[in-house]
Amino acid sequence: MDSTDYQSPLLSRHGAVAAAGPDAGVAWHYGDPTAEQRALSRGGAVVDQSHLGVVRVAGPDRLSWLHSITSQQLEGLLPRTSTELLVLSPQGHVEHAAGVVDDGEATWLITERASAPGLTAWLDRMRFTLRVEVADVTGEWAAIGEPVAAEGAEGEPLTWHDAWPHVVGGGTRYGPAETGHPGADRPWRLVLVPRADLESEVAAREAAGWPLVGTWAAEALRVEAWRPRLAREVDGRTIPHELDWLRTAVHINKGCYRGQETVARVHNLGRPPRRLVMLHLDGSQHLLPEPGAEVRLPASDGGAGKVVGTLTSMARHHELGPIGLAVLKRNVPEEAELVVAGEVSGQPIEVTAAQETIVPGDGLSPDRPEAHGPLTPGLRAPSSLL
Repeated sequence: MDSTDYQSPLLSRHGAVAAAGPDAGVAWHYGDPTAEQRALSRGGAVVDQSHLGVVRVAGPDRLSWLHSITSQQLEGLLPRTSTELLVLSPQGHVEHAAGVVDDGEATWLITERASAPGLTAWLDRMRFTLRVEVADVTGEWAAIGEPVAAEGAEGEPLTWHDAWPHVVGGGTRYGPAETGHPGADRPWRLVLVPRADLESEVAAREAAGWPLVGTWAAEALRVEAWRPRLAREVDGRTIPHELDWLRTAVHINKGCYRGQETVARVHNLGRPPRRLVMLHLDGSQHLLPEPGAEVRLPASDGGAGKVVGTLTSMARHHELGPIGLAVLKRNVPEEAELVVAGEVSGQPIEVTAAQETIVPGDGLSPDRPEAHGPLTPGLRAPSSLL
């Protein structure tokens, strides 16, 4: 499937407004984004996620092979048990991310639409003589989003359940524990259905009382939950520690894989170069910055303030108002007020924002090994990450 011209059949619905950016091809909303968001937050709505990419890996060696080349513990993964993996560069930078679920015969990877061809090509190059077959099946399979905190049951379509913000086995955290995490109130799963059945599967859920809602609602709840996304929070320098992504996507005690040295070193020493924050933006202006806008410290002498980060996600939440995720330099004070500066329709815009800490400035996880020797606190992250 061409990632540039996909259009969901559900975009023909009355009132549908098309989404843009990485969600192009499905609806942003269907005419009442506030009501749609409330329905989703109450746990009774369905979201068209048919623009996502799907990669299928078959063959008897698939799980041990994926285990050896990605960040996650996959050996012995049971059918209908969901997890998440990252593909890292040799320097530990995030290149691909995917939800993972196995059906007993094949392993299914759900990723961003634009990432699926590249992920497929990379996996195909890594097969060597192993008994695995890799295929991009985005053209045959579509995802439907549901606010359900459960794996798919026997007899149901294959389903990937998002464990966020639970710290899965072998993972670790930088943000708060699950019980104090805003993401604990966001159940989410993706149901895979034959693309030809997308409309009928959505209609069946509507018949059960669930309205169809757009990505405005899904993205607002994702931002509220501090959930990182490949197409938004990741750039060419991202390491998983910066986004608190070791919760669900990295097994820190498994064997060697590409990028593992960086994962271990930064976990042991702390202080990743950047950190993810949630921003509460001033909602008094009609227009708001878009992802990619600069995040600055306030100007002290009338000039432009120092650029300290980038706005990665932006949403209008039905209760919290304008909120966003941003990646900042690690040493930005956690209490500092910030300014988000960008352009909307060619017009410059600046909005003040208060930050809510996700990854703390010290970048230390609760299970970081104890320091040994007086020089350890002064060690820095590898220069290749800066």
